[in-house]
Order: sequence, then structure tokens, then C-alpha cells
Amino acid sequence: MPAPLDIDQLQTFIAIVDTGSFTRAADRVCKTQSAVSMQMRRLEERLGKDLFVKDGRTNRLSEEGERLIGYARRMIKLNNETMVAFDDNKLEGAMRVGTPDDYADRYMPGIIARFAKTHPGVELYIECEPSVELAARLQRGELDVALVTHDPSLRGSEVVRTEPLYWVSSMSHAVHEEAVVPLAVGRPHCRWRSLACAALDSAEREYQILFTSWSATVVASAVLSGLAVSLLPECAVRPGMRILSQADGFPALMPAQIGLMRRQGAPAALVNALCGHIAASLDNISSPTIEEAESSPGIKRERGLQDEIPSFAAW
Repeated sequence: MPAPLDIDQLQTFIAIVDTGSFTRAADRVCKTQSAVSMQMRRLEERLGKDLFVKDGRTNRLSEEGERLIGYARRMIKLNNETMVAFDDNKLEGAMRVGTPDDYADRYMPGIIARFAKTHPGVELYIECEPSVELAARLQRGELDVALVTHDPSLRGSEVVRTEPLYWVSSMSHAVHEEAVVPLAVGRPHCRWRSLACAALDSAEREYQILFTSWSATVVASAVLSGLAVSLLPECAVRPGMRILSQADGFPALMPAQIGLMRRQGAPAALVNALCGHIAASLDNISSPTIEEAESSPGIKRERGLQDEIPSFAAW
């Protein structure tokens, strides 16, 4: 009877696939890069197959590696379910989570899916509202955890992710070239609206606010329709959008920061588990919305890691 596969090696293999590189996988599984490479060599020796092949200066999955990933995910899932079934200290209960809709679209599906696997006894209620409303509801005890835009001048939150903030317009229109820039932004208390107006004022660029909405979907629709310019965090940039730069007459912007808020008095074990999970997920997540649009002129990104694995939809 053949010896069983090593669960730890399979977890590392999955981390490489999910993060796209050996380097980021090492951070996720809390190992050195050399230890990750050694684990993959031993897994290949155990299977008698090459799981990765060189493609120039990068590594990519071989056909055998693509075959293995499905089996590996099912084995880890069953292993986790088994451990939870015999865990006398497993978490149970309900958590009310708030997030703006742009963060919900990009981040929450993966966060919820992974949290449900590790904590199947916890029920999550997700509500989407602007950050200012979420902070107020948290103070009123209507939410337990809120994922918000970090704004130290208005509220305290724990920063869990920092990403670029971009000026965007439509790839198919030239609205950004108008003498008076039409803007699609959030409500008056929106931090990014304030940043947009202050930046354009400093650049002495004339503008007019034409669309106001707390919904990221509405703002994105105005941009993609060629009706307005807006500023969005990297997670909200969609294919079909043009990222504008100083060469286009738009000033550079400070990065966007995403923060976590916790309700005082909420069940500590549940809150700590959920917040730790969200923070770890956001720290490891990539930005596929940008990568999907890289083929369009106007959205480009330099690749710095030599060991990155190309992305595949099946992953």
C-alpha cells in the first residue's frame, strides 16, 4: 500500500498556486523560501512527477501540477472538516459584518468561503453601506465588525491593507480631456470625494461634480459609460477603465488604506477569529481586476518577482 501524501506539502503547494509565487507562498505558510522549494522537491519525488516547469525566468504548473491541484484542494478540505468535527473548542454563533460595496465585490467572496471552511459553525450576516454609516452602526451596536476606508480624522480603525488610489476614466471615451472635468464621486462625507476635489484644486484643474452616489457600481457605470472621471482604489478598477496619470493632467494620489473596526463588547473569540482571518486574507490577496485589464493600453503593471506563476482562471 503506498504511503499517504504529506498534508503540509499539499498545503504549501496550494499556497503557491493561490499566491502565484514561491516567495508569497512562503509568507503565507510561515516558512522560508528554501523550505518551500524543498517541500515541493519532496512532493515531486513522492509522486514521481514534475509539478512545475521553467518558462523563461518564471515557473508555471506542469500538466501534472494542474492535475494535482484539484486533488490537493479536496484532501485539505476533508482534512479541515475532520479536524473541525473533533474540535471540542470550535467556534459557534453569528457575526454581523459591514463593508462598502466595492470591497464586498472584490474581497468578501473569498473571505467568506475560506472562513466558512475553517469555522462552519459561525453564521455571517453581511451588510453593504458607506464607511461613515458602518462606523455609526458599529457604535450603535448594530454591527460586530466593519471593513472600512481608513480615515484617522473621522474614526479609528486597524489598517489591514494599503493599495493604490487611481484616477480612472473610460478606455472608449475622452471625457478626461474636457476643459471642465466631470466627476462621479461618493456623498459629501466620502473621503475619496474630498481627496479628489482637493487634488484638482491644488492642480488648478477645473471640475464639476455630475454624479453622486455611495454605490461603487453606480460610480463605475458612470465612468465606463464615458460620462465622468472618478478615483477608485485598485480593488475597484475594472476592465474597460483607463488609469490616468500626471501626464493626463491628474495629480498623484496618496494610497488608499482599508481598516477594520470591532464593536466593544462583541464576543472576543468570534471577533478575533474573524478579524484575524480578514487581515490575513487581505494581506495575501492579489489584484486580478488590474491583471485582467493589463492587455488594454492604459493599464499596465511591471512584474518584479521572477518566480511568479501565471494566473489561470481554473485556479
